Amino acid sequence: MKRKKVILGFFCLAAVFGGRAVVMSQPATGLTAIDLGKSELSDAILLFTQDWYSLERHFGCAILPLRRERLQKLCAQWLSVLAETDFIKLNDDGRVDYILLAQFLRRCQQGLQREEKRFNETEALLPFTRKLLSLFEAQRRMQWVEAPRAAVLLNDIAVQIRQLQAKLDDGKTPALPAGERPAKNVAERAFAFCGQLRQALKEWFDFYNSYDPLFTWWLAEPYKDLEQTLQSYAAFLRRQLVGAAADDQAVIVGDPIGREALLAELAAEMIAYTPEQLIAIGEREMAWCEGEMLKVSRQLGFGSDWHKAIEHVKGLYVEPGRQPELIHRLALEAIAFMEKNDLLTIPPLAKEDWHIVMLSPQQQLVNPFFTGGEDISLSYPVSTMSQEQKMMSLRGNNPHFARATVHHELIPGHHLQGFMAERYRAYRRIFSTPFYVEGWPLYWEMLLWDMDFARSAEDRLGMLFWRLHRCARIIFSLNFHLGRMTPEACVDFLVQRVGHERENAVAEVRRSCNGSYDPLYQCAYMLGGLQLRALAREAVGGGRMTLKAFHDAVLRENSMPIALLRARLLGLPLDRDFKYDWDFYGALTKK
Repeated sequence: MKRKKVILGFFCLAAVFGGRAVVMSQPATGLTAIDLGKSELSDAILLFTQDWYSLERHFGCAILPLRRERLQKLCAQWLSVLAETDFIKLNDDGRVDYILLAQFLRRCQQGLQREEKRFNETEALLPFTRKLLSLFEAQRRMQWVEAPRAAVLLNDIAVQIRQLQAKLDDGKTPALPAGERPAKNVAERAFAFCGQLRQALKEWFDFYNSYDPLFTWWLAEPYKDLEQTLQSYAAFLRRQLVGAAADDQAVIVGDPIGREALLAELAAEMIAYTPEQLIAIGEREMAWCEGEMLKVSRQLGFGSDWHKAIEHVKGLYVEPGRQPELIHRLALEAIAFMEKNDLLTIPPLAKEDWHIVMLSPQQQLVNPFFTGGEDISLSYPVSTMSQEQKMMSLRGNNPHFARATVHHELIPGHHLQGFMAERYRAYRRIFSTPFYVEGWPLYWEMLLWDMDFARSAEDRLGMLFWRLHRCARIIFSLNFHLGRMTPEACVDFLVQRVGHERENAVAEVRRSCNGSYDPLYQCAYMLGGLQLRALAREAVGGGRMTLKAFHDAVLRENSMPIALLRARLLGLPLDRDFKYDWDFYGALTKK
């Protein structure tokens, strides 16, 4: 397909309107050109995306068997369509999109299979789940309910739950022998599934209640009884089998996926390393960070005890209420540094369309530092926190730590990344990968270190703290999913090896282990940054493009595995069965 370009540039564009010339100034986005060419598969990807989201919206309940069945069918249909597509006739963008869509569909199938397996593992504790969900499925299929039969079903399920609870508990100790008791992570998963079952039951009941007087007559009391029974049973599971109260968020159980699933996830991310080799990379990078920490510690007068230097920097926090002012100043300093060194194109609108959001105390249980994207969200103490929590938050968000994270969240990091992703090849956002999303700002943390962005020894220590933290994420998250480290061991590792405040370490491990994040998400920060750094060396060091052109090109390709981005930017051959045997680290022999 021939590409067409409309040049807007930094000059004025004259347009004829009403018989006279109208001068159009530089657009707010500040782009020098808009590329109107597109992949032959871009519309197909948008169509698939909407199909997928439509099914997710339609079925709603994440544990619904019919949902998994229907999504599997959708993936199979689209894989058949791709199999009939003439790959050779596609342009470069089309070939990239073919590989992306095929890989995404296969990964979705694997993920749905893993969901089914994890669902089945809870059936000993939740044997009534499929019967209960059959009511929800029937309602989604718009099949009218037979109220008398539904009342009997709800009553039978409530009786079954009470009988099951009695078998699991004789009133004092678990009835099952220790060897037959389900693992804590399975019990925790069953506890979470009970919450989803209660929500599905409520949606089903509310749909008919009062609108069908006969339904209400039959179902009002059975529904109330089953809802209370489910709630009580969920609390029992967590108390008796997990060892925590239903509302206790301090306990971290975690749900490791195992080595086989990790290998499948790495293959889907086009990473040709084993989990063990990635852990070795994390350890090597961590050793480098610790060596640099020693240098800075000696500069600050703390000798070889860099943990004391960390404690010194933590104590340099700003007073309560002044954090937003600090963050705004640091954001402007990062933007000025980018522009002074001509490192990448920053559209004018991207510099003004963000603001600061304050995270609630509840949100800070999972995000004790920053989150970013369209805006930057700050973790900082509020009056309702305990004195210990306030001090940990103040110390963990000191100016020198913040200097290393503000540009990660805003410009050139997540904010600019998201800004461009909404404007360039936006249809690829469904292929989002943490190795691109988090690797991009981590790449900048490393580049800015090399460019002496830090103004003082304290700033360098702050940058090293976060770099050390990302190395630790590789080590503890992969070891957790391999079954080598418990959540408690992960917390201790962050406190002892990185220097985290304990509450902050707990929050970090909680979000890494509770299943709310992709299992590779935490290791993707540093590993994605290392991939982009290796790619920059090839593209810029090899003379193919300038550093600024490289940065702009990465943003305009949108999200994809870095190995495929490498092939795209370096013009490497692309075939239907893309090979991604890329040794981006260079110091390990892959097996």
